[in-house]
Amino acid sequence: MTSRIQKKLAVSSALAFGLLAACSDDAPNTQAPANSDFEGIETNGNADNICLNENYTGFYAADGITVMCFDAAGNLSFWIGEDGIIGVPESEAGTPSGDTPADTGTATVEPTSSSAAAIDCDTRGATMLYVLDGITYYRAQGKTFYFDNGCNKIMLAEAVGSSSSEAAAIASSADVAVASSGDSETGSNDTPTPEAVSNGNEPSIAFAATGATVVNDNGCVSIEGSNVTVTCAGNYFFSGSSSNGQIKVLAGAQDNVYLFMNSLTLSNTTSAPVVSLNSNKTFIVANEGTSTFSDASTRNSVISFTNANGASDTTYAGACIFSKDDLTIKGSGTIKVTGNYNNGIHSSDDLRVRDNPTITVTAKNNAFKGKDLVDIEGGTLNLTATSGDGIKSDECTINGNDTTITEGKGIVNIKGGTINIEKAGDDGIQAYNYVFVNDSVSAPKITVKSTGKGIVSDDRIYINAGDIDVTSNDDGIHSNLNIYMNGGNVTVSAGDDGIHADSALHLAGSTINVTKASEGMEAFYIFAEGGITATYGTDDGWNAVGGSADPGTSSGSQWGGMGGGMQSSSKGYIVITGGYHYISASGNDIDVLDANGTAKQSGGVVIVEIPASSGGMGGSMGGRPGQSGSSGGCATNGAGGLIDTDNGFTITGGVFLGFGSQTEEYPNCTATSYTAGTAYGSANAAFAPKGSGSMILYGGSVTSVAQVNTSGMKQVTFPNGLVFYEK
Repeated sequence: MTSRIQKKLAVSSALAFGLLAACSDDAPNTQAPANSDFEGIETNGNADNICLNENYTGFYAADGITVMCFDAAGNLSFWIGEDGIIGVPESEAGTPSGDTPADTGTATVEPTSSSAAAIDCDTRGATMLYVLDGITYYRAQGKTFYFDNGCNKIMLAEAVGSSSSEAAAIASSADVAVASSGDSETGSNDTPTPEAVSNGNEPSIAFAATGATVVNDNGCVSIEGSNVTVTCAGNYFFSGSSSNGQIKVLAGAQDNVYLFMNSLTLSNTTSAPVVSLNSNKTFIVANEGTSTFSDASTRNSVISFTNANGASDTTYAGACIFSKDDLTIKGSGTIKVTGNYNNGIHSSDDLRVRDNPTITVTAKNNAFKGKDLVDIEGGTLNLTATSGDGIKSDECTINGNDTTITEGKGIVNIKGGTINIEKAGDDGIQAYNYVFVNDSVSAPKITVKSTGKGIVSDDRIYINAGDIDVTSNDDGIHSNLNIYMNGGNVTVSAGDDGIHADSALHLAGSTINVTKASEGMEAFYIFAEGGITATYGTDDGWNAVGGSADPGTSSGSQWGGMGGGMQSSSKGYIVITGGYHYISASGNDIDVLDANGTAKQSGGVVIVEIPASSGGMGGSMGGRPGQSGSSGGCATNGAGGLIDTDNGFTITGGVFLGFGSQTEEYPNCTATSYTAGTAYGSANAAFAPKGSGSMILYGGSVTSVAQVNTSGMKQVTFPNGLVFYEK
């Protein structure tokens, strides 16, 4: 029973920021403004107090509209409804609103649908106060709260009136108790960052030489010296310094924990300074200034904990910042990480970067690893991996001796930001499944310097956008299956292959400049469909190789090797239908365009060149398959050169021009001397070669060649600066 007293209020146009009864999984439990127009009458002169009396403090109830007024002892004295009606608890019952059951340590939350079961929430010994409109309210450590349907512990927000006719309330943090059931996942993994500045009611933890201290403890922070454990969801603000401290997240399986780093310096002499062992998602928010983390170079003991399945588990925490569950780094501040033991930043599930943080990592092994997924939307990453990979995602399925792709995992997805892999002791970017580079958020800028391969995948690589610069001692871009060069600007300097695919390489839209390589581009199938490319190799420019010529032998095992024109024991195919492609090579026993099967051109522009004098066997050995037209005084040899295919190069369309002094075959050829920087070709298609020589090859729409006046012709500039002219 309640008594009702009709009374008009003195606060007009009250604007309340209360707590959500239902909100997204990762967002703090904040409610949109409740615009309730309380038309006022005479006030008592205390307009700043929405309860109209300085002896009472007002809080918004679960509906975000009703104002509950507490006395100094924390007892509910009355409440104010949306319509201005004031409710008063019935005093004779001895309980605020009817019978209150004995506290059993759990709160039963009724479901929102008739078919759902009730949920028991862990109250952790909180005192039950009253029931108002079906919502049970509790008090613990001087704070009043209730549970929503997901067992999220929602702290009441203070309601404050003002003489400017606006009432503001300070929303609490997303304080969430460990849920015994229910799933708060509502959709996207990408969630808004809570306010970067504490509202004054959220836990703030300060580290110092004497240990850590907490202000505004929400009942979910435990401290032992300089070791801080967070046990439920919410926003937690960290500052100060410790030479041997730790932040440990041990929350519920549905809890989303935000760790705000405010110029924090934290090291650990025996383990990792930041460890997330159990949560739904943990967010590290780079907030104010620069926060610095470093871990021990050894691990002397394991960390024991209870995992999300309720089973006992252990970990060595093999990274300076280590998470067993999803980890997202957000904000606009700076984080510096030194991984002395193994990895720098590691998630055993998904590792994401959002907003615009600056992240600098130096690690003994891998700098930045998300086992299931690495997903980068923004920020600046400066990564150094002494012996491992710069960025890595390697989740796979192991069945005995067989290792296979796990669908949806083992993926690196870069959608924006600036990534500087300043040194990788092994590969720059490595994914067991896919590597995606696209500009769905912003055009990424990626720089890789690696001892091993630059960008590598066991499955597929998609380059759709961005500016990518790779310097590697091994292959620049490598896939054990297919590579799709669909967009972006790519520069590669490699110690072995510039771009290598075991199966198919698709040149579909990227601007590519391979400035140094042994084989510039190499694959079993090379499909040149679009884009603008410039390739230089010291062995082959383009090399189609890999599938065995013996039908009884499995394909894909015969790669590389010096050029030189002998019949190969493998197969390989080049198909050119579009794009602009400059291919060059120089050295001994070279092939500029080499296919261990056939090459076909039906469109596009192909320029092949030997820009400097190259050695070889020399001497005429007659035309190779695919030769057509008159020789024009040109000689072929068995040492390779501009064109070398095992089964012929067929040109039915497009533009083909070749400049050099040796070839195994040619479509058409003229023994015409040419000079570097002067354009040669036809009135509709011409090229100014880099070097000088004595033989020009041509085909497609070019039926004869001569020096060309390029006035009035359109220029197409290759990424190495050379120019093709066309009409």
